[in-house]
Amino acid sequence: MLIRKNYPELGEVKAPYVHAVKHGDTLYISGLTAFATPAQQGDIASQAEAIFQQLHLIAASENTSLSHLIKVTIFITSFAQINDLRAVLFRHYGNHLPASSLVQISQLFSPDLKVEIEAIIAL
Repeated sequence: MLIRKNYPELGEVKAPYVHAVKHGDTLYISGLTAFATPAQQGDIASQAEAIFQQLHLIAASENTSLSHLIKVTIFITSFAQINDLRAVLFRHYGNHLPASSLVQISQLFSPDLKVEIEAIIAL
C-alpha cells in the first residue's frame, strides 16, 4: 500500500507532487530545497543546512532518524563550493553514510537555489 504524505511544517505544496510517499517500511522523500526559507539567498552550505532541517523534521515525524538514510540524490548548480557541501553532509550523516548520487545541473526552478536533495529512508 502507498501512503502519500505532506508535512504542514514544510509549507503547502502547490505543484503536482507530495513531500513523500511511504511504501512498506520505506519513505521516498521528494527533492527538497531551501525555497521560502531564510537560506534561499545563501550559499550552498546554508541551503543544504536548511534542507537537512527539513529532512530531520520528516524523519522525526516518521519516528526514525537520518541514521536510517538509505540513499540520497543531490542536484547542484555548481561544484565551486563542493567542499562546503561535503562538510554539511558529513556533519548530518555522522557514521551512517548513505548511498549517494551527485549531479550537476544548469539550474533549479528558482535561479537563487543552488542545491536540491531527495532521499530514501528506512522506517
